[in-house]
Amino acid sequence: MALILSGPVLADPVRLDDLFDQLKTADAEQAEKLERDILLEWSKTGSPAFDLLLERGGEAMAAGDFPTAIEHLTALIDHDPEFAEGYNARATAYYMAGEIGPSIADIRKTLSLNPRHFGAMMGFAMILEELEKPDEALEVYKAALAIHPHLSGVSEAIERLETAKSGQGI
Repeated sequence: MALILSGPVLADPVRLDDLFDQLKTADAEQAEKLERDILLEWSKTGSPAFDLLLERGGEAMAAGDFPTAIEHLTALIDHDPEFAEGYNARATAYYMAGEIGPSIADIRKTLSLNPRHFGAMMGFAMILEELEKPDEALEVYKAALAIHPHLSGVSEAIERLETAKSGQGI
């Protein structure tokens, strides 16, 4: 009988690079699967305790309990300040709680730790639009689209902003 020991499961940077390479040339259907695989890689904390904090934060968000979500995700970040997905999840919770400043701060931290985080870019661009900063939003949407050519809603957002910028009605 063999004993198999396994360590913590962390995101595999080589696998992520491969997934992103595939994403650039994928069709829409393939891109959906690749996106799910990337999100799965990003969610690997390497610790069952951290996994639980991330899970509880997500459950609290889904239940509309944003203060509890922020609490769980802050605990995760306190224990693992290099885990980008913790900041991204907390940015979402802050945004949903109406706390735009902290949300932007967490998006910036997410992107400093994971510059390819197309979800954080998408959220940031949406916030920039809400703050009536269409030029900045357009720039961020385009950056997200360069990473993920089939990211849902981004092409439409770019078209909408470019049309508005050119002075044409939609």
